[in-house]
Amino acid sequence: MSQLSEFLRILQHSFRNLLPIILVVSFFQLVIVRQMPDDLMSMTFGLLVVVFGVALFLQGLELGIFPIGKNLSNEFARKGSLPLLMLFGFCLGFSAVIAEPALIAVANQAEMISLGRIDGFTLRMLVALSVGMVVALGVVRTILGHALHWYMIIGYLLVVGVTFFAPEEIVGLAYDSGGVTTNIVTVPLIASLGIGLASSIRGRNALAHGFGLVALAVMVPMISVQLYGIVVYSFGETADAVVMGAELASGMAAVTESGVQVEPALAASAVVESGFGAALLGMFIDLLTMFRDVLPIIAVILIFQYLVIRKHIAHVHKVMGGFVLVIVGLYAFVVGLKLGLFPIGRSMAEQLIGLDTLLYVYLFAFSIGFATTMAEPALIAIGQKAEEAGKGRLDGNRIRLLVALGVAVGITVGVHRIITGDSIHYYIMGGYTLVILLTWFAPKYIVPLAFDLGGVTTSEVTVPLVTALGIGLATQIEGRNVLIDGFGLIAFASIFPIVTVMLYAIAMERSGRLKGEIS
Repeated sequence: MSQLSEFLRILQHSFRNLLPIILVVSFFQLVIVRQMPDDLMSMTFGLLVVVFGVALFLQGLELGIFPIGKNLSNEFARKGSLPLLMLFGFCLGFSAVIAEPALIAVANQAEMISLGRIDGFTLRMLVALSVGMVVALGVVRTILGHALHWYMIIGYLLVVGVTFFAPEEIVGLAYDSGGVTTNIVTVPLIASLGIGLASSIRGRNALAHGFGLVALAVMVPMISVQLYGIVVYSFGETADAVVMGAELASGMAAVTESGVQVEPALAASAVVESGFGAALLGMFIDLLTMFRDVLPIIAVILIFQYLVIRKHIAHVHKVMGGFVLVIVGLYAFVVGLKLGLFPIGRSMAEQLIGLDTLLYVYLFAFSIGFATTMAEPALIAIGQKAEEAGKGRLDGNRIRLLVALGVAVGITVGVHRIITGDSIHYYIMGGYTLVILLTWFAPKYIVPLAFDLGGVTTSEVTVPLVTALGIGLATQIEGRNVLIDGFGLIAFASIFPIVTVMLYAIAMERSGRLKGEIS
């Protein structure tokens, strides 16, 4: 009975996270656009499936994966073996990201829009390998007590340098791929690993040395995906931009002549087209696919538990039930976002572009960015960790307000870029140049937290909606290329929170207030 009440609590929490999106979309539909989308029932059902899927997924994490992950982190910290810690960090980062729902969604959209030129599975493997390697590096940084700002300054100088040479088709996608690596699975696992290590090592500060793993996990995929794009667009076959736009405008439909595979979430529509039996078979196959996606994190945990730690898992039946809930919840989430969140983003873009003024497009971008970020569970978790690390002298609510403002401004700037058709190169390079300068001047104890906050601003709910909004705008505005202009909003949502938090810290230190709070 206690498990049922816990699930109902998580279900309520998942609905509350989705509520800001519902309120913002409803306001714009009823007050601004004054019409309802044609497929309202399908969208509503999709949103409910998203809520249910996220709740199952979170319940599974709490029952099966998090307890084992936390136990393994404590065991390795006690052993004090650097190679073992690095290996565990790599495997943990890789397995968490390869199963990340938001990354799956972005990779599938990228494959579909590029007509298979960008391979979704290759993209996910590349990002997961990058995160694994950088988490291993971050573990070393925490143990050695290095200041994070040098890592970030050198890293983002490299990011900006690669961006200068990267093809414009890959830049927005690369920065979005970095932005979606830290969400529902990754943040709790990676953040608790860093903070746990810093807390257990004498002479390390949880605020200065415990945070930063999430920031590194965001940065490195931006470099690797751009390098992948340079190779693909230098030596791969050229996709026809007109065909890309036609495919996307017709609903990003499932199978193209280039061999793009049907999105798993389309299994729901197969009930009508192919009959109940065929649909059930398709859904079962898609469920097995989801098991394949989550299998790496399960394998890592079991291998380290039995072969390295050599201890049996306590309450093994509860853990196995948690694994099942993770897989079913992930599948329901993907189905729901295909039925609900993607159509909402595209529909809102189409309706708002059709109005007499573009002011409402900017207003919607700002509102959806602020509202969703304030309810972002990963941000709430990091804010609580920051309060604990700062011994209660940092205000978690103030941090959330600063980050929400940054996300709102970032998405608005990103929408402006799509509307004007400006090159994303200059926006991204300018944004991260500003971040590098602020990193130099900001109080060094706030730098790891600021970069981590930039990495947790885009949730499992926000990412699909924002991605669909960008793709929808690029589809509706004449002269825009969907692959070049449709991606990038998530990147802007990650840059500006770093800016707002650092500017606040600089201002407070100059006034003498923040220094007194932290010291």
